[in-house]
Amino acid sequence: MKKLLLFLILLSSMHKLYAQELAVSGTVKDNKGQPIPGIVVTESERNTSTQTNGEGYFSIKTSKASTLVFRGIGYTSQSVKATSSVINISLVESTTDLSDVMVVGYSTKKRSELSSAVSVVSGEKLNDVTSVSLGTLLQGKVPGVVASSASGDPTSGSSIVIRGAGTINASTGPLYVVDGNIGGSYNPSDVESVTVLRDAAATGLYGSRAANGVVIITTKKGKSGETRFSLSSVVGFAKATTGNFKLMDAQQLYDYQSTFFTPAPASLNNNTNWWDLAFRNAMVNNHTLTASGGTEKSQFYIAGNYYKEEGTLIDNDKTQYSLRANLTSQLTKRLKLTALLNGLYVNDNYNSAGTVYQAYLNLPYDPAYNTDGTPVDARYGTWYGRDRSNFLHSLQYNYSKARSYRTTADLNLDYNILDNLTLSTYNRANIYNYRSSSYYDKRTKEGATNNGSAYLGNSFSSTLLSSNRLKYNVTFGQHNLSVLAVGEIEKGYSDSNSASAKGLPAGRDAFSTATDIINNPTGGYDNYQFIKYLAQADYSLADKYFAVASVVNEYSSRFGSNNPDATFYQLGASWIITKEKFMESVKPISFLKLRASYGTTGNADGIGYYASMGLYNINSNASYAGLPGAAPSQMANPDLTWEKSKSVNLGLDIQLFKRIDISIDAYQKTNSSLLFFRELPATTGYSGVYENVGVIRNRGLELNITSKNFVKKDFTWETNFNIALNRNKVLEVNQGRSEVYAGASQPIGVGHNMDEWFMPVWAGVDPANGKPLWQNSIADADGNSYVLYTNTYNLASRVYTGKSSAPKFTGGLSNTFSYKAFTLSTFFNFVYGNYVYNTSRFYFDNDGLYESYNQMQLANGWSRWEKPGDIATHPKPVFGRSDASNQTSTRYLENGSYLRLRNVTLGYNVPANFAKKLYLQNARIFVSGDNLWTLTRFSGTDPEVDLASGDSSIKYPTSRKFMFGINISF
Repeated sequence: MKKLLLFLILLSSMHKLYAQELAVSGTVKDNKGQPIPGIVVTESERNTSTQTNGEGYFSIKTSKASTLVFRGIGYTSQSVKATSSVINISLVESTTDLSDVMVVGYSTKKRSELSSAVSVVSGEKLNDVTSVSLGTLLQGKVPGVVASSASGDPTSGSSIVIRGAGTINASTGPLYVVDGNIGGSYNPSDVESVTVLRDAAATGLYGSRAANGVVIITTKKGKSGETRFSLSSVVGFAKATTGNFKLMDAQQLYDYQSTFFTPAPASLNNNTNWWDLAFRNAMVNNHTLTASGGTEKSQFYIAGNYYKEEGTLIDNDKTQYSLRANLTSQLTKRLKLTALLNGLYVNDNYNSAGTVYQAYLNLPYDPAYNTDGTPVDARYGTWYGRDRSNFLHSLQYNYSKARSYRTTADLNLDYNILDNLTLSTYNRANIYNYRSSSYYDKRTKEGATNNGSAYLGNSFSSTLLSSNRLKYNVTFGQHNLSVLAVGEIEKGYSDSNSASAKGLPAGRDAFSTATDIINNPTGGYDNYQFIKYLAQADYSLADKYFAVASVVNEYSSRFGSNNPDATFYQLGASWIITKEKFMESVKPISFLKLRASYGTTGNADGIGYYASMGLYNINSNASYAGLPGAAPSQMANPDLTWEKSKSVNLGLDIQLFKRIDISIDAYQKTNSSLLFFRELPATTGYSGVYENVGVIRNRGLELNITSKNFVKKDFTWETNFNIALNRNKVLEVNQGRSEVYAGASQPIGVGHNMDEWFMPVWAGVDPANGKPLWQNSIADADGNSYVLYTNTYNLASRVYTGKSSAPKFTGGLSNTFSYKAFTLSTFFNFVYGNYVYNTSRFYFDNDGLYESYNQMQLANGWSRWEKPGDIATHPKPVFGRSDASNQTSTRYLENGSYLRLRNVTLGYNVPANFAKKLYLQNARIFVSGDNLWTLTRFSGTDPEVDLASGDSSIKYPTSRKFMFGINISF
């Protein structure tokens, strides 16, 4: 690989070798015969280019083996072989991406025909960031889509929320559809595009389970022609980011502790940097080899991928192997076969020693290694830290890991009964197996209690789905009508078991060597079923008036016998205003469309398979006289039914000067009959019951702008900006209560944002004595409210703070530049207005309470009280303090807003004539960086958290990555 790269770099610096030259000239006109100035004419062999003048004339030198590519803003690109010295061509007008075909529901549409809020991210733009997590890849690229991750651990995932959370116990995640069927598996390197459906008209055909939006993933397919191979190879390294956070070293901690107690002088004998010992520079590898091609009747795409990301935390990594084979064949004139196979094998190694926790809290006073270089066993000898733990000692013997296999196989048939009548059957089997294992050696702190212990878990799940579709299209005059009917059934099965053992010899993790068990083995199996029927009518008139209507009825075995099914409907309409005669004279506006939609969707995910049933637990706790017994656990609710969402959307698409595309959407989404597990008093004999309760509303505004700033001879520049605002409000909860979780930090209260924080308000530090202050709100007999201040935590008022873990707006900004053979892209994403509760400050910013934990250095602008009259942010440190200064309050509630330089990529396209000398069709080398810079006031390592909880605890920080890659095809 190194020799190849050096060779490419050497070749790129050589003088170009010219083939037999041909002088080509001509004119470029539009479909009305008018000359077009400013059209870029590029010669593919040597990557040279020119532009047409005011009369549409061009002249360029090329070789006879070359191809000329004509492209310009507002016109469809055209390629012509250079076989003559005179080439005159006519370009067809194109409203940039408005003619692109998009996958929507069970069919495809041109972007200009849509009546709904839909966004598409190409595979190229999706994979600028190095990850196998879709949420990470989508972050900041689609308006209204908020992706977040609570951890930088490569074995962890990320969450996606579309247009705000609107449920309590059910899932907030979108419905995923891969290659036309619900569910499925994929590898990001095989993704052709990701389509995000945000409103009811778009999600209509999946409406029964699409209350949280739909993410449609389309994988790559083969194209007819010679077999083409391509290789993408990316290597690099990652380093944990620390943001504004810094821990104290030994001297800093000693000086701080000396202000409130007398630390042992011998503690300064060591200055261990536990953070540096816990984290490392980690390697990242991502390599993909593909082959594609075929005949006019049959095409194939085969891809293999190897992905290995070491965690920046030691003893932590993810290794993933994937294989995809997509085959399409026109078996007869009327019958088409599509067979898709995808396999994923994943090995995850988790850090088993609580290393992140110790990296933050272990004292620098304690040594990591003995004099002989072996890790210290912290349980013996002098150890100043509270937990007496050294992860380096434990990781010699312990492990925690998992492996999983996932196979998805699709068999799809499309049969044209008539030229305008198609019968299709789409069938999928999805099989998943997962095995986790942990071992704690008797020689370690973690394994000592049980004299060595091991844990093993296995789970298996399968999903079988068959979707049968009948589609009819008819065109008469200026009218076009498409009718679709679908019958679909999905069956799921899963089973699991787990076991644990103790009394294991040192270094022996096999269960057969154990002398006892820790807990009785557990196991069980589950199954579920969905049955769906739907119908849709899609109508257009004169290609400027569009209407769509659909109705969906779906049954789910998860709901009660009285209401197992529900019916949902969707309506949408749009009007291309620029096709009206009165718009012909408005030249600046190239395209203008008005959209509107209204509909209902549902949610059935995130609850148990048997949520409506009365359940019993059969376990050892209910046994009697050695015989198994059962105890009630869940009360039955035969009326339990679908969670429902009503959504209205108004949208406007406008294109200015054939180069600036703007989409604006305003929406309101109201979720009702929320699925909620209500806990019951112990006296009832049940732990709780699932009910349909409450109403939550989300309102928002989304804006997306794409601008082709420059399209010149050697230079192009394109910008995309998106921003989305969402406001959430709880309108109703159950049984006349005002809150769902009374007394919680986020109680979900009526009239408030469901993610609003509820806690005592921190009022700072009393300048007179250095004690903490909180607000105490009182009301007099006349109902007037007053705010007093108190040093006593129990007298502080718990109030709604007006601050929420949900951001006020989110978005992204990308710029793509090209200059001759060079390309440069930058991508920023931002989150604004959310508040993160920095839970971890309870431990390392506690004003003297925990002297046996390391402490953070004060952030910029923070100060500690030292003498009367000081205006400080932190109270006077007190050894073993008892005034609850570190208890829950707005003291640790921090602004989580941030602006992040998510990715920068610089690439070089090797000239075609050089590539051909290496028997390559094309070659590109590039360098990129992820998470290069973050602007934030947050005091922790990283402001990005799981926005559903809004907590930042002892966090595994995000990684900064530097990558080098090469893409070649041959």
